[in-house]
Amino acid sequence: MSALEFQNVNWQVAANRHAHHTDKFSSKELIVRRGQSFNILIVCNRRLQSGERLDIIVSTGPYPSESARTKATFPVSSETSRGGWNAVLSANNDNVLTIAIVSPVNAPIGWYTMDIQISSNGSASSAKLGKFILLFNPWLQTDDVFMSNQAERQEYVEEDSGIIYVGSTNRISMVGWNFGQFEEDILNISLSILDKSLNFRRDPATDVANRNDPKYVGRVLSAMINSNDDNGVLAGNWSGSYTGGRDPRNWNGSVEILKEWKKSGFRPVRYGQCWVFAGALNTVLRSLGIPSRVITNFNSAHDTDRNLSVDVYYDAMGNPLDKGSDSIWNFHVWNEGWFVRTDLGPSYNGWQVLDATPQERSQGVFQCGPASVNAVREGDVDKNYDMIFIFSEVNADRITWLYDTRNGTQKQNSLDTSSIGKYISTKAVGSNSRMDVTDKYKYPEGSSEERRVHQKALSKLKPNMSFGATSARNLSGEEEEPSISGRFKVTGVLTVGKEVNLALILKNLTTDRKTVTVNMTAWTIVYNGTLVHEVWKGSATIALDPEEEVQHPVKITYAQYDKYLKADNMIRTTAVCKVTDEAEVVVERDVILDNPTLTLEILDQAQVRKPVNVQMLFSNPLDEPVKDCVLMVEGSGLLRGNLKIEVPSLRPKEKSRVRFEILPTRSGTKQLLADFSCNKFPAIKAMLSIDVAE
Repeated sequence: MSALEFQNVNWQVAANRHAHHTDKFSSKELIVRRGQSFNILIVCNRRLQSGERLDIIVSTGPYPSESARTKATFPVSSETSRGGWNAVLSANNDNVLTIAIVSPVNAPIGWYTMDIQISSNGSASSAKLGKFILLFNPWLQTDDVFMSNQAERQEYVEEDSGIIYVGSTNRISMVGWNFGQFEEDILNISLSILDKSLNFRRDPATDVANRNDPKYVGRVLSAMINSNDDNGVLAGNWSGSYTGGRDPRNWNGSVEILKEWKKSGFRPVRYGQCWVFAGALNTVLRSLGIPSRVITNFNSAHDTDRNLSVDVYYDAMGNPLDKGSDSIWNFHVWNEGWFVRTDLGPSYNGWQVLDATPQERSQGVFQCGPASVNAVREGDVDKNYDMIFIFSEVNADRITWLYDTRNGTQKQNSLDTSSIGKYISTKAVGSNSRMDVTDKYKYPEGSSEERRVHQKALSKLKPNMSFGATSARNLSGEEEEPSISGRFKVTGVLTVGKEVNLALILKNLTTDRKTVTVNMTAWTIVYNGTLVHEVWKGSATIALDPEEEVQHPVKITYAQYDKYLKADNMIRTTAVCKVTDEAEVVVERDVILDNPTLTLEILDQAQVRKPVNVQMLFSNPLDEPVKDCVLMVEGSGLLRGNLKIEVPSLRPKEKSRVRFEILPTRSGTKQLLADFSCNKFPAIKAMLSIDVAE
């Protein structure tokens, strides 16, 4: 009898991918999830006889080895063995063998090669079967990323579009984001991000072996999504000037960014800010099978010296000062990945903070996390990774200082223990509403538990100090109680192109008459507090009768702010109010101006593989023309790649109507995203949910 020989392999791609929840990926390879069986058909020249032996060899990475668990050789046998890789002969029909293969539940993820060895009639032959991709398995209870709730798994692994919250505490708004983790080549690019990392370049064998662990993969990705240290995916820029790249506000999603990175020969894509880093990281985590979501923290502290307080400075004229390295961001966006913490213990399982925005170095590299959200809530700042930094982002105290520019002295003006870390938000499961998760990060502000956690965190930071003595909160007793209070109130519409109308409301808290001198400024800013340009200043002397409240109007014209407003549309107004010989009161308010509306409407019922027209409507609200108009459109499952449409200039008050065609490729509810930019409005956003029929 002739020796048994391999002829070809059928990977059963469609059936396997359906069973492994990988059928949405647009590529054609075999993509399976670890710990779960998949079937292949091996065609030989004749039937397999008893006494003949088949072995399967799988390997991943450039230096596969059995000791590192990046290579395995295992026999095709009649019953499953426990633990490692397995191959079971489930059918032997004529010359076709059906083999069920199972990977270990803790196998490294990534590209694998599979070979077969045949021992027959005393001779041995081997053949390459081909390649497949192995991913994390949130459907399998024994996988570190297992998520039991079906609706949550659908949202956090399979949903390919989403919403990211931006703005400020008094004006939360949202932008749509196309994650697009199933789009062509995105999974491949996600895996190549790991191969470009510093860890892989230094020690590829160890790096690949460590890819069995979601916390390792998440940490590497948090370093690689920013370009600091390693030529990662995105270059950050918060200057307000974005020449040589794209204003971060103009991106509609991650697909274009990831493809651009690959196409350029892996040169950093310019430019990103926090929500762009988070959107891209979310895409890569979901594509690899780690459940993930995007989180926004309002009034987010960037505490550089790790003392759980953030210092903010003003001069006597009311100018915010760029002094000290601490800052408070109107909002900051990061990610949470879902997995167990074998290194910390079960009470730290679940959501873990991963942050790809380059703010501070961790172990010498701009990376951040994973930090257990449960650990943040309990003040366990001594646990891995980057806990102090993340605890501060949501819990730091805000200390306001008045700086005397003449003699270089400063004095503490006020201490606020509750303004940092507000409205921590993420998109709700299965809907476009906002879900507030602040209570997952901290106990209610001012509660006894919150005080206890803050003291616990401080004592872990400075264990040798007398308990709590260094807390900024204990210095607050030295302040004199101010005799007046102040706040800014918005008194008109906040719209780009219109005058900004505010009122400074001052109230006398005493039964004596008071005279207040007020110095005020307004600056355009970037959302992380970067000062762009002073656009207005004013001063006043206001007499207050006992317990009287007065309103002092503030007007900032369009001509004053027009040239200096950035795509954030943010203006920071400040007033330093001084009562003779008393502590000054600092009043601050950030306002966000609304863009004109961009409307998208679909002109017919959307169906798979049938072109359909969409219309964009925009009206120029200004008394001057707008030019250099560009419309960018994208949406996973609705069009391949993205559309870039040049729109003719618009005369004052002129309406624009642009029609374009989309071709849906998948049924279900899909999200179409548009970004309209021109010389006067750098980034106007719109999104439209489209129900696509089969």
